[in-house]
Amino acid sequence: MRQHEANLETSQHVHEMPFGPRLLENGGYEFRLFAPSAKSVDLCLYLNEGESIIPMTDDGNGWYKLTANNARAGQRYHFVIDGEMRVPDPASRFQPEDVHGPSELIDPSQFRWEDEDWRGRPWNEAIIYELHVGTFSPDGTYEGIQQKLDYLTELGVTAIELLPLSDFPGNFGWGYDGVLSYAPESAYGRPENLKYLINECHKRGMMVYLDVVYNHFGPDGNYLHVYAKTFFSAKHHTPWGNGINYDDKRSEVVRDFVVNNVLYWLEEFRFDGLRFDAVDTISDDSKVHILNEIAESVRTRFKGEREIHLILENGDNRAELLDGGQGEYTDRFNAQWNDDIHHAMHVLATGENSGYYEDYSDEFSQASAIEHLGRTLVEGFAYQGEKSAFRDGKLRGTPSKSTPSGGFISFIQNHDQIGNRALGERITKIADLDAVSAMVAILLLAPSPPMLFMGEEWGADTPFVWFADFKGDLATSVREGRMREFGKFADFKDPNRRKLIPDPCSLETFYKCKLNWEELRESQHEEWFEFYKRLIALRKLSIVPLLDQIDVAEKSWTITEEGLLDCRWSVANGQELKLLANPSDTGATSPVYKASEFYEENVLFQIPQNATADIALGTVPPWTVVWLLSQKDEQY
Repeated sequence: MRQHEANLETSQHVHEMPFGPRLLENGGYEFRLFAPSAKSVDLCLYLNEGESIIPMTDDGNGWYKLTANNARAGQRYHFVIDGEMRVPDPASRFQPEDVHGPSELIDPSQFRWEDEDWRGRPWNEAIIYELHVGTFSPDGTYEGIQQKLDYLTELGVTAIELLPLSDFPGNFGWGYDGVLSYAPESAYGRPENLKYLINECHKRGMMVYLDVVYNHFGPDGNYLHVYAKTFFSAKHHTPWGNGINYDDKRSEVVRDFVVNNVLYWLEEFRFDGLRFDAVDTISDDSKVHILNEIAESVRTRFKGEREIHLILENGDNRAELLDGGQGEYTDRFNAQWNDDIHHAMHVLATGENSGYYEDYSDEFSQASAIEHLGRTLVEGFAYQGEKSAFRDGKLRGTPSKSTPSGGFISFIQNHDQIGNRALGERITKIADLDAVSAMVAILLLAPSPPMLFMGEEWGADTPFVWFADFKGDLATSVREGRMREFGKFADFKDPNRRKLIPDPCSLETFYKCKLNWEELRESQHEEWFEFYKRLIALRKLSIVPLLDQIDVAEKSWTITEEGLLDCRWSVANGQELKLLANPSDTGATSPVYKASEFYEENVLFQIPQNATADIALGTVPPWTVVWLLSQKDEQY
């Protein structure tokens, strides 16, 4: 009986925090709101017999509190600021009527988890599948993802990464304009639906990551500026206005709000990791940067309990924030999205060299992009302190060669790189398929953890553009801004061409971005799926077991006289992982090889299918990729 009670207790996961309503032992709730800019705060509790408005007590230091013994889970409430404006709880656990509506009281202990044996998976095993909840399945819900878990298991991915879920205005959007950090987006389902999805993923051995945004709040539904002006500071300016206050007066409450939000997602929803959006736009001059405080808090809280993976998006390329999943530093992150490798691969596959691609291309040859690809594969960043032409000659990045490959998440597609195109085309729509196949073969077998974007694995035809369910003047402003932005590009100088750009605030645009799962019935899409599945299986079998044995000091890349890319990683067991590639659309003369040097047992993978035979005869076909695993003294 005692053992049963203990198990029952551990199946409940509740994150206790100084924000939001706190469930009391007698069944009532204590309400708390940080509102230093308000003159008064009332609680409006919506009851069956009507609404009850109760003054809250000024508890000092900007805090207001109230105990309501008659409050119960499932009831809804607003805070009333200065007797006039009704606002949701900034730490609301659920917004059933969207961001302007009342918050709902949630009792998180009511959900019973069935994954208590789950301890996560090592970072080396990460094969990430990024998806947008609203467009991944026909119904665009957490349940819709759950219905596809067997498919994802068959594909072989070990983690899904969800675009941001913090409640945003309307019924569709990317999620980066969220305004209620603790409330999972209501258009996708209830909090318990999200928990059930994560529970089912864990039962299948699959990790779940969440994209979170701590650099700004969205423009519609953010009421903090009304009653808690100190949440923002004019000390730092961001693309969205005044920065979130991490280092100015009263910043301790803001930092506490964000750190608790991180722990809330990991503890109460049992996410296996978080991806932090655009941290280079987070300004903090504190002695301990908010990012380091977040990492330290997470590592301390979950030490010895289960694996938690922390991922950055950081345009500044700061290698000192990364530990490659080694766990040697408690204030560092496992890895960051490596835009550098995407940009190099994209330039090679498509030939595009405008915008930020100019830093990775040479209009007269492909040599520059091949060099960038080699450096990213072996050293991590392409820019490790060099000048960036796209950034007006500013120095970008820090040295990364000594950081393990696990610190750099690689991809050839993601939501940004597809969605920031005017028409949202996927790479299979704008590049030669042989070129894309070569990039996929490099991506999925290289030591760095790979990431796919939903539908990529079958060459989905559906676009993915930026969309948001904004209304009125805000929608008009967004539409006009998009037209101005893309009007600067040569492809859209013609006003008639600009008419092709989808309306970002249109429901039709959103629906066009939904994956068409019927495509998998078509032979060309089925072939792509089998190609990805085969490579992922090979990664698990032959690459993953090597990852914790790769010698960081013994890795190299060169461009041969013939223009071929030669990358090598030394393995502690005396082996060497090798990549020989011709990532170009022209054939190359091969260095002199003997056919016997490409032993059958050494070749892990090759495309074209007879590449090693052609190489031995003196020719390296376009888009050749050969992966080998051999003893160090075996030279090819």
